[in-house]
Amino acid sequence: MKKYIQIVFILIALGFAASCNDALELEYDGRSSLDELFKTRNGVRGYLNSCYGARIMPDINRSTLTDESQSSEMVFQGSLASLWYVDAFSASNYSNVDGQPWSGIYQAIRRCNIFLNRIEGVTAIELASLEEELSSWKAQAHTLRALYYLQLIKRYGAVPLITDPYEISHDFSQDVRTPVSAVVKQILDDCDAALSAPASTLGFSWSVRTGENYIMNRAVVQAIRSQAILYAASPLYSDGTYTWTNAAEITGNALSSLLVNDYKLWVEEPESNSAQNLYELYFITPHDEQRARDKETIYPGNRVNIWGSHGMPSTPGQTTAGACPTQELVDSYEMQETGMLPVTGYSDPQHLQPIVNTASGYDPENPYEGRDPRFYATIYFNGAVRDLGVAGGLARDDHYKLNMTLSGNNVTVTELEEEGAYKIETLGPDPFVSTTTFTQDINATAGSILLKFQYKSNNNITNAQFFFAAPNPAGLQSTPENVVLNKTTEWTDFELDLTEYRSQSWWKWGKPGHSLRFDVGADAGNIVEIKDIEINVRVESVPAAPCQSFVGGLDGISTTDRRATFTGYYLRKYNNWKSGRDNDADGEIRMFRLAEMYLNFAEAAYQATGNPETAINIGNGMSMSARDAVNAIRRRVGMPDIPAGLSKDEFEKRYRNERRVELAYEGHRYFDVRRWKIMEQSERYVTGMRITKNDDGSFNYQRISFERDSYKEKLYFYPIPQGEIDKMFTHTGLDWQNPGWN
Repeated sequence: MKKYIQIVFILIALGFAASCNDALELEYDGRSSLDELFKTRNGVRGYLNSCYGARIMPDINRSTLTDESQSSEMVFQGSLASLWYVDAFSASNYSNVDGQPWSGIYQAIRRCNIFLNRIEGVTAIELASLEEELSSWKAQAHTLRALYYLQLIKRYGAVPLITDPYEISHDFSQDVRTPVSAVVKQILDDCDAALSAPASTLGFSWSVRTGENYIMNRAVVQAIRSQAILYAASPLYSDGTYTWTNAAEITGNALSSLLVNDYKLWVEEPESNSAQNLYELYFITPHDEQRARDKETIYPGNRVNIWGSHGMPSTPGQTTAGACPTQELVDSYEMQETGMLPVTGYSDPQHLQPIVNTASGYDPENPYEGRDPRFYATIYFNGAVRDLGVAGGLARDDHYKLNMTLSGNNVTVTELEEEGAYKIETLGPDPFVSTTTFTQDINATAGSILLKFQYKSNNNITNAQFFFAAPNPAGLQSTPENVVLNKTTEWTDFELDLTEYRSQSWWKWGKPGHSLRFDVGADAGNIVEIKDIEINVRVESVPAAPCQSFVGGLDGISTTDRRATFTGYYLRKYNNWKSGRDNDADGEIRMFRLAEMYLNFAEAAYQATGNPETAINIGNGMSMSARDAVNAIRRRVGMPDIPAGLSKDEFEKRYRNERRVELAYEGHRYFDVRRWKIMEQSERYVTGMRITKNDDGSFNYQRISFERDSYKEKLYFYPIPQGEIDKMFTHTGLDWQNPGWN
């Protein structure tokens, strides 16, 4: 056993050395001493950087393992969806959208433990750092460890709780799976430790400094506290240690702490040609780390590709319909005018017979009219408008700024007082000067490519020229030597269409590091002033047809073609209507955002008080009821308040539906149906809508059902990897496996 442990230790150490080498650009031989590493500021920061490697970001594809979506990838034998829907996984071959993250998370926890252990013996003076900065590093490690244990319990339930570095002599026979409540206590303790650090700018602050995107901060700690205690009190995880009263106190405090530190729900309304409503705009807008615009995001996630990986076949370049929204999700969007659900349930197990709420204002013949604005921002339905642009306008109008360098051949270049303006004087034959390089790809595979600037010239120049310069150009391809600059003492607009060169076999220009070379005539004596240099990429708008998901339509339903919807619907959330093969502009999923914090508190509050209208002191001078919290979410999208006077059970139905709608496709539904222990009700059957078009242009709507075997009790938790089970059985004599996976 000792030999085995030594091998594991060496492998982990080598993995750590490689990751730190990338971060610090230091030379490691695989035997670097931690003592030496923790003597330098770069060493400490590099090791902390390696602690970040196991964060699990939310994934669109998790929706296909819930009643949010049916995956078009199920047509491929061996795909995750095809195996999931028939319950084909065992502990030895199990996979989820995040794979099997057990080992990766524990390796990151081990790094956090080592960091926290080692940093205790280090002073700020030794590192030539500040005490505030040192305390921030410790707080980040505590926050990461809390996040990792939260990610573990959500997936595996009870897990080994390890807070000290394992030594080579560690006795594995004493290891146990720690109850979720005890793990949550450690999560909360780590959060408290992180919050004890100074909240100053150089310390562990509420915001992220420029260049420190994705760094842990105080807001993330509050989000972790909120989610961890909510899970601890939920039916799947609760052992009575943490009550709903505890959960209401902590989720309320987390919410109020965020609110008093300038976290706010997104309320920016969109221009008519950018998004249909503010909810849609939020999800197509990347977060900004300085929070100048987006004050709702607490911790970002990854950018997503909807148009190609979850898009419509009529979109050029699309590869798969991916996560196709279900009819159950569509039914969950209320009528905006009445605030009532159009469908209150189903009279059959297969969900083919909806119980229509006639008082809601819902019309089964026009099923998509008058719904919650979030419906239109989340789902493409038959007839949904895709193109929000003005006919004949521009689908793309991007400007890539360039400046002049201050040296060249037979020229002098000086900066003028006006920002972005330069004077170029030619001193001899073949005078030229280069622009600065692009910092991003102009991605001009379609549309027009225009060089624009303003200029003054002391002479008429008829033989200017531009070369398409790259770091290692082959032949320096160029425009003809016939570009004209007229003599003028006034700022004059210049525009040169470069589009024709894109069709040349040599064209690869426009990537980061590429530039233009400006040949200012052929002789001495020319003086040209130039400013506002840019490449303008313009794509004319060709309005896309509305979504046609009816049988035979451009985006018609299918059960055999992965590029077509299986349910009659396509995913719209995160999809920028301007996105496509030539302009990947889709949005991002957030790991934590303020709306979730409102909802977490609402759930804990109504469970704790039994009355959704009972206000609770949430700290920081604020009081709020469960109904208040939910209505805050609804009001910002223009939905009516949930009515007063509901019983606890009635409110619970409305709350759970609100959570489903607000947090759709953000990774929550998978875990919510499990912690509420309703997976058997939600996962056995999902439905879609088969739409046929009549000769008169009207439509017929027929519900279709998909049966799954992915509702079984064992799927409440991931299985622990079989290799870990076998090892721990050898050491402890106990079977650690989760129920149903033996």
